[in-house]
Amino acid sequence: MAYDPATRRWSGDPDRVAVILPGGGGYSPDRPLLYYARAVLVALGWTVQEVWWSRPARLPPEQWLDWVTGQAEAALAAETAPRPLIVGKSLGTFAAPLAAARRLPAIWLTPILGDPDVASALAAATAPCLVVGGDADPYWKPSVAAGLDVPQLVLPGADHALEQPDDPIASARDLVRVTARMDEFLRTL
Repeated sequence: MAYDPATRRWSGDPDRVAVILPGGGGYSPDRPLLYYARAVLVALGWTVQEVWWSRPARLPPEQWLDWVTGQAEAALAAETAPRPLIVGKSLGTFAAPLAAARRLPAIWLTPILGDPDVASALAAATAPCLVVGGDADPYWKPSVAAGLDVPQLVLPGADHALEQPDDPIASARDLVRVTARMDEFLRTL
């Protein structure tokens, strides 16, 4: 697997490309959930493009959808794979409407279920997707999640980083569960 540090790209099967969209607030592709998402993808032979961004400090929440969509569209435009995959964490889940419109498979980590655009896109998804959240995450809305007809992994007590407050051992166990579930999902594509 060839790695290009300038583009943060791992070259694998050119027909299977994953674009990783980070979270806001500094949750970069090097943070645990996205690091292991990439590790699983690379181990399964996918080409992986990591998107690194800094959300503009004064970008109001009502503009997040357009900003993330623009970032995702630019990343996808750089790829030639017939059906790329999106992995999005938190702010990156604002790409869900784009994925739903293009019928792209996706992994959504800690989606912003309180946002109507994200929630309706997940409800409308026709391509395979996996949704992962924690029930102690203020952005996780159990009533919205219950209405989604997609595979889900919900971690009891996990926060928005899918960590257990003050319990690193439980957090590490949850990270293993998420990684295994991503591996299982990706093997079906």
